[in-house]
Amino acid sequence: MTGGAVRTTQPSSASRHITDYTKAILNILEDFSVEKARLEETQRAVLNIIEDSADEKMNLEGTQRAVINILDDFTGERDRLEETQRAALNILEDFSEEKTRLEETQKAMLNLLEDFDVERAKTETVNLELRESVLSLQIAKEATEAANREIESFAYSVSHDLRTPLRAVAGFSQLLLADYSGKLDNEGQDHLRRIVVAAEKMGWLIDDLLKLSQVSMAVMERVPVDLSSLAVKIVDRLKNMHPGRQAEVIIGEGIIASGDEHLLTVVIENLLGNAWKFTERQEKAVIEFGVKEEIGHISPIRPIYFVKDNGVGFDMTFVGKLFNPFQRLHKIDEFPGTGIGLATVKRIINRHGGDVWIEGEIDKGTTVYFTL
Repeated sequence: MTGGAVRTTQPSSASRHITDYTKAILNILEDFSVEKARLEETQRAVLNIIEDSADEKMNLEGTQRAVINILDDFTGERDRLEETQRAALNILEDFSEEKTRLEETQKAMLNLLEDFDVERAKTETVNLELRESVLSLQIAKEATEAANREIESFAYSVSHDLRTPLRAVAGFSQLLLADYSGKLDNEGQDHLRRIVVAAEKMGWLIDDLLKLSQVSMAVMERVPVDLSSLAVKIVDRLKNMHPGRQAEVIIGEGIIASGDEHLLTVVIENLLGNAWKFTERQEKAVIEFGVKEEIGHISPIRPIYFVKDNGVGFDMTFVGKLFNPFQRLHKIDEFPGTGIGLATVKRIINRHGGDVWIEGEIDKGTTVYFTL
């Protein structure tokens, strides 16, 4: 530079291009840095998305498994539901049948109620008739008892009053035989002897009738009675009256009963007397008095007393006659008696509220049972 002047150099064209290029490169680099930052953010976002996708995938897999389990459960539930439906259908069918049966039962019950009303009406009618019948029977019973009392009283009076003339007949007949037998032929004497025998028999009948009346009218007093002791005394009397008899008599020990001592004595006397009488033809007579216990329907234990023998016995076809007065199954010349002893026994036992029955077999003996 000359003359003191300042000389300004102008940039060349190449330099401007380089500068522009450099600026462009810098701009590009700046843009690239920004883009890189955005790309890094995008990458981080993508990574986050990928991580979220993995979690979601795991959740999805868990959900799938849950859905599969639900589907499995649903299949089982569906089977159970189908079984429940079938059971419900069976129940409905059974209910229909049960309903039908119930309707039939209701109809039957209605019929029964109708029948019950009819039967109740019939029963009321029958009960009314029965009450009337019972009343009639009660009246008849009272009338019968009154008549029996009158008959027994009459029989007692007649029997008592017949004794005097009967004694006279027997006494005068015996006097005729003693004092005038020489004036009578054999036929006349036989007639007188027949009169005496008949009078004696009539006397026995009167005595037995009196006894029967007395046992019917006597006042009863129940006390403990030692039947074993009574039997021993009665057998001793029989042996003293018939010392030649061979008989084995078995008497149970300690047999106690509640009853009227006098009347029960009459019972034991009659039964042992009959056993003694109807075994007289046995080579070895065996007579037993005892008691056995029987389980009854009303009372737990019922004592049954018995007199048993191995005598002539009887045909059970005629057992119904034995307790009636004057009924005999044997001829009087075979076995003496009036046929009133068992009737007396029955009346006494009935007065004690008991029963009496008899069993026997021809040539094998007889057993009389009684309760009190």
